[in-house]
Amino acid sequence: MDQEFMMKRFRAILATLLALLVFNLTLMESAHAFSIGEEREVGEKLLYSVRTAFPLIDDPDLVAYLTTLGEDVLEVTGIQYFDYHFFLIQSNEFNAFAAPSGLVFFYTGLISAMNSEEEFVSVLAHEIGHVVKRHLAGRIEKGKIIGVASMAVAIAALALGGGEATQALLTGSLAAGQSATLHFSRKDEEEADRLAYDWMKQLGKDPAGQAAMLKTMRRVSRYRSEKLPQYLLTHPNPEDRLDYVEGLISSDHELPRRREERDQFNFLRFKYRIMSKVSDSVVYRAHLANVLSDSRSTEFDRIMAKYGLSQIERVANNHVRSLKLLDEVLEVFPDRQILYTDKGVSLYSAGRLAEAISILEKSWALDNEDLYAAEYLARCYQALGDFERANTLYKTVSYGLPEYSKIYFELGKIATSRQKQGEASLYLGKYYLYEGKLKLATFSLHNVAKLKTADDAVRKEAETLLEQIKRLEKK
Repeated sequence: MDQEFMMKRFRAILATLLALLVFNLTLMESAHAFSIGEEREVGEKLLYSVRTAFPLIDDPDLVAYLTTLGEDVLEVTGIQYFDYHFFLIQSNEFNAFAAPSGLVFFYTGLISAMNSEEEFVSVLAHEIGHVVKRHLAGRIEKGKIIGVASMAVAIAALALGGGEATQALLTGSLAAGQSATLHFSRKDEEEADRLAYDWMKQLGKDPAGQAAMLKTMRRVSRYRSEKLPQYLLTHPNPEDRLDYVEGLISSDHELPRRREERDQFNFLRFKYRIMSKVSDSVVYRAHLANVLSDSRSTEFDRIMAKYGLSQIERVANNHVRSLKLLDEVLEVFPDRQILYTDKGVSLYSAGRLAEAISILEKSWALDNEDLYAAEYLARCYQALGDFERANTLYKTVSYGLPEYSKIYFELGKIATSRQKQGEASLYLGKYYLYEGKLKLATFSLHNVAKLKTADDAVRKEAETLLEQIKRLEKK
């Protein structure tokens, strides 16, 4: 009996020692792992690198749609380490990427290749899946990277591709050799695809959109094999990924066999507004004209093509034509409130300020989250010299979109007109900071300290931003 008791005690002690050994090995491993805090620091530096390399589209309307879809996905992913932020990069590249710290970027060139919200959400969910599983962070060995700044540059180089902007980032950097180690593996891709598939089902989105997007990627990889887009270099094997997702769909008995028609109004409006900003107007106008004349186009396709043309005409300052097309779209969709905001923006662009204010005030009253309406309502009042109302509305937009650079430029102009030089310098500093121009931002923010008229709150915010710039510039 004593011998049996001693053996049990020996086994218990041995188990405890093994557990302690495993625990200590885990601690040792985590000491060299890429920490959550370091991921956040990399994200901050990476965003600055992106801002210096490409223009970001900060349009409140477009960012709101992207963010809403991103937040929908995050609702079903569980607890996260980070606050996610979603960005649109103005570039024709077929690309998207997610930084380890919860920054998710979409290139306009990728969006132009999409045909539905389900395709868009599938890529969005896939990118979030990489962040949730910390795939990129898992490939980073802290001991082999020369500091967080170099890591941020390495990820930026991976994400931005091989153009001049990337070469400028890598010049003189020890991070150049690191980017090649950060591509996703087949296992990473399969895991992110599976997560995206499950999340789409939970959101009531048809996973067929995921397969459709992978078919587009496969087609691009076949016809551009001489120079694959960066997305297909960092997210390899579209053929294998498509087989995997189609296998999931065919074996999933929970999916309805008949595909429902999905409302694509919000997605196509989003896509056409982007294309009106970034595409060659002649080429894109011809594309939409083809949609209108194609006998295979549905009535919905045609009316949304008219919407796209209305936005092209507004950008081209053909205001009469733009408003006529918008009115035709409103006849079909009189219950889509955002179209009235679009009309108010077009009226502002045409210089018809009183009419624009009348419509935009109604849009803003009906939806206080419509920062697109708030921005252009502010522009109307600013044009009329009502700086008080304009200032209040611009500040409201800045609270909702704190890194929207153009708003600070307008706030700075108003502060100058009201002879508030401290505020003007602060706003100009914020404008340059979120444009990625750190030297000019530093100069403007240092001016705040020199102004005796600047109040304490303005000085304190300027000091905080200067500290942020120091972190960004730290090697």
